[in-house]
Amino acid sequence: MAIVASDLKLRLSGGSSNSDVNASLGGAKSSTEVTDNADNNLFDDVSGTESNAGDTEYRCLYVHNGHGSLTAQNTRIYISQDPAGSGDTWAIALAGEGLNATAETVANENTAPAGETFTSPTDYAGGLSMGNIPAGQHYAFWIRRTITAGTGAANAQDARIKVDCDTAA
Repeated sequence: MAIVASDLKLRLSGGSSNSDVNASLGGAKSSTEVTDNADNNLFDDVSGTESNAGDTEYRCLYVHNGHGSLTAQNTRIYISQDPAGSGDTWAIALAGEGLNATAETVANENTAPAGETFTSPTDYAGGLSMGNIPAGQHYAFWIRRTITAGTGAANAQDARIKVDCDTAA
């Protein structure tokens, strides 16, 4: 049976048992999936202090191919929805370690990973290529949220990361 969307899992980083999104700062892939369609499932609300001063925060996640036998072919990741009118923007970068490797760990959420290039692709054609991800394997990527100084505080910001691939039948 072909790979379907539910076979491609977004998992936290921070160690195999990490379930705290705030500790998803690189390191080994967690067995915990990102909770879809939940408030603050990656980042907290933007406080008045953050919005006045501006802030840049990072998270590391893994795309995990949970299909039992098929390879996710030509896998790409992109931002299908940026938070509209919120004063914060998102960008993503592939972890330089590559396929089935462990991403570097950063000191805290304000520390950028070393050597990664962040962009904001908005569709499959311009998405970042993870190549082929065999069954049971993974590829790490980083998300950068930049809050523009002088914007207002904001709750329940909605941004969406999308992973698409080709699949055998």
